[in-house]
Amino acid sequence: MVEIKNLVKRYGDVVALDHLNLQVREGEIFGLLGPNGSGKTTAINCMLALLSFDRGDIRLFGEEMSPDNYKVKQQIGIVLQNVAVFDELTVYENIDYFCGLYIRDKARRKELVDEAIAFAGLEEYQKKRPPKLSGGLLRRLNIACGIAHKPKLIIMDEPTVAVDPQSRNKILEGIQELNRQGSTIIYTSHYMEEVEQICTRIAILDHGRSIAVGTKEELKMMIKTGETITIEAVALAGEQLAAIRDLPHVFAVDYEGQVLTVRCTKARHNLLSLLNYLQEQEIVFGRVFSELPTLNDVFLEITGKQLRD
Repeated sequence: MVEIKNLVKRYGDVVALDHLNLQVREGEIFGLLGPNGSGKTTAINCMLALLSFDRGDIRLFGEEMSPDNYKVKQQIGIVLQNVAVFDELTVYENIDYFCGLYIRDKARRKELVDEAIAFAGLEEYQKKRPPKLSGGLLRRLNIACGIAHKPKLIIMDEPTVAVDPQSRNKILEGIQELNRQGSTIIYTSHYMEEVEQICTRIAILDHGRSIAVGTKEELKMMIKTGETITIEAVALAGEQLAAIRDLPHVFAVDYEGQVLTVRCTKARHNLLSLLNYLQEQEIVFGRVFSELPTLNDVFLEITGKQLRD
């Protein structure tokens, strides 16, 4: 459905996209991850023909994308991070306006607007104007405006920023329902747990390149981390930390504020080995957590950065 080949975009001496290659298959919820400045937004703007690029090829639905390819643009829905609605219009009028950019037939448009309102759970707020809505309701309105015309491809750029947990869950459930109804979705977020929850395949971008692509299970198989052990309220001396680093299968140790974090390779009995050492040294400790690799571990190991950098 989306194919990007060797995409290059420069801003003077700065290379924003460095021969980027991506493929999004029909029916996917495709996660696009990357630290700030990795090229996500630039790639999306190029994909939508909102930004020119220096080299490469972009095809959507098998057709070359261009600023005047309205046939392709009619099949795309966009939900931006910044809420883009009119404060002067009611909820209903906003959705009707954006749907009307694609659907001219009034009867059909009314059906679609009503469906979008029901989908976003905005029935009780149809006559309200955006300034009267909560942050979560505004996000849901933003989504309704972007998907009312039933697009085949929906691009969502951090749609859950600064919303409460209940609204976030409603939005994520809605995205999965859109996918079940036949929409392919490109989804960017700074919340790893969201991407891990809903995305069927994920690409990690850094320095304008795609450095890893796969399902969450495939991405986790690419990294060294097999288990992360966290122990709270433990007082350790330097020689004890050195001894922990020398334990079998341990490859990284962090110790801050009496919280010990130990990253181990994929092996059995990592936790038992560490606890045995602490008991042998008569070291008192508090709560203990053991976790299998998460998407955050993948991101940190592959890019060397926290996502919010």
